Amino acid sequence: MKRYKIAVIEGDGIGREVVPEGLRVLESAGRRYDIGFTWKHFDWSCETYLKTGRMMPEDGLEQLRAFDAIYLGAVGYPGVPDHISLWGLLIPIRRAFSQYVNLRPIKLLEGIETPVKNFKAGEIDFCIVRENNEGEYSEVGGRLFRNSDAELAVQETVFTRRGCDRIMRYAFELAQKRNKHVTSATKSNGIVFTMPFWDERFAVIAGEFPDVKTDHFHIDILSAHFVRHPDWFDVVVGSNLFGDILSDLGAAVVGSMGLAPSANLNPEREYPSMFEPVHGSAPDIAGKGIANPVAQIWSGAMMLQHLGEVDASRSVEKAISIVLARSDPRTPDIGGKASTRDLGEAIATEVLAVPARR
Repeated sequence: MKRYKIAVIEGDGIGREVVPEGLRVLESAGRRYDIGFTWKHFDWSCETYLKTGRMMPEDGLEQLRAFDAIYLGAVGYPGVPDHISLWGLLIPIRRAFSQYVNLRPIKLLEGIETPVKNFKAGEIDFCIVRENNEGEYSEVGGRLFRNSDAELAVQETVFTRRGCDRIMRYAFELAQKRNKHVTSATKSNGIVFTMPFWDERFAVIAGEFPDVKTDHFHIDILSAHFVRHPDWFDVVVGSNLFGDILSDLGAAVVGSMGLAPSANLNPEREYPSMFEPVHGSAPDIAGKGIANPVAQIWSGAMMLQHLGEVDASRSVEKAISIVLARSDPRTPDIGGKASTRDLGEAIATEVLAVPARR
């Protein structure tokens, strides 16, 4: 039996409700495919911050370094400013472990109603590849003359050739395994330095992949195309900010934020990668037991894929598709009345029934 050491951070809000269902499904996949897991739980959260003044201990990153992967629920809760919760936990992990690829699949599944017209299951199926370590989310800048009418805030955007090239190259390599089409998200008509640089690097990297079709759109019209023509896309590559925003829009297009998984990848596997749903901690429904666990479960399938357990990963994804194609169970966000646990248990049961794919 192959055994993996996984760091589990449930985090805040609904993270504490959906992560147990993700673990339930992963354990089912483990039983089916003779995979073992050693789970190590870390109680790092906004609650931890309020008690200790830190989202995680000073040696938190060192504690995580030895694991095969990190399985995260959600970060953020009222009472702790978002920039503190993210920069105290999520972003340091992404950067210390060079998780420079944020991969976010967008797929319309059978049984899910999309708010856009005239699209059926399978007709919307693309991936957003978000640069995850630099770009607009930098620590370069500052504030002057606080609490005066001359107060000034400056935030610098950092684009490097290395950062642009490696995320674009990853996008093209992914497209070669899919439908050989890469779309670049840009705004070079208004952002005068970084976005023309992004466009230049995109053209250079595209030259390495002559078999892949390319196009690029300014972020404003690209957002419109996501709504009007979501079937146009295969792999969309964007900067840290653009990829972040497009991911939420893509999730809405296919029916719910609760259906959007993601992976923070270190492709070279020098460090552990981290797997989390796109959605946040949803304090408005936290504690009610009605959060959709599919994004968390699907993120677990992406973790299995990254660990090399391809058959197990496919079985989890197939189980999600089968269960959602039914009329029940469904959580409220997708038109039902089921609980988080009801949907998690149904998917875990289905994993054991999905035909093996050896």
